[in-house]
Amino acid sequence: MSQSGVSPTPECVDEFNKLKLNREHKYIIFKVSDDKKSIVVEDASAEKDWEVFSGKLRDAGGPRYAVYDVEYSLSSGEGTRNKITFIAWSPDDAGIRPKMLYASSKDALKSSLNGIGAEIQANDEDDIEWSSVVGKVSKGLAG
Repeated sequence: MSQSGVSPTPECVDEFNKLKLNREHKYIIFKVSDDKKSIVVEDASAEKDWEVFSGKLRDAGGPRYAVYDVEYSLSSGEGTRNKITFIAWSPDDAGIRPKMLYASSKDALKSSLNGIGAEIQANDEDDIEWSSVVGKVSKGLAG
């Protein structure tokens, strides 16, 4: 259980495993349930277009957690890599209570998802621009 008392549902882990093991999803978006008692899956999709995914985050109307299977090519020419990336989306214009709830619940979700390769804290649209995400996830090795 998290510091806030908000814990992920078993569906969160099930859907994450579908992304990680079966490649059924490209991304998953999680939210705190309306009753603020659990973290639930809001959306899971095999859609590979980053703009579709980032648009859903921007249009969510508040903080969200997400997992995205980031694929990038190495600038050295050594091929492509995948890194499952946890994104904590907390827009600057969100209210203080939702931001605090999401901040205090993040570790409960993240620790239940085994296989996270990178983490990004995103507070504005620049933080979820594809070039910014790839730069952080690849540690500057992407081409």
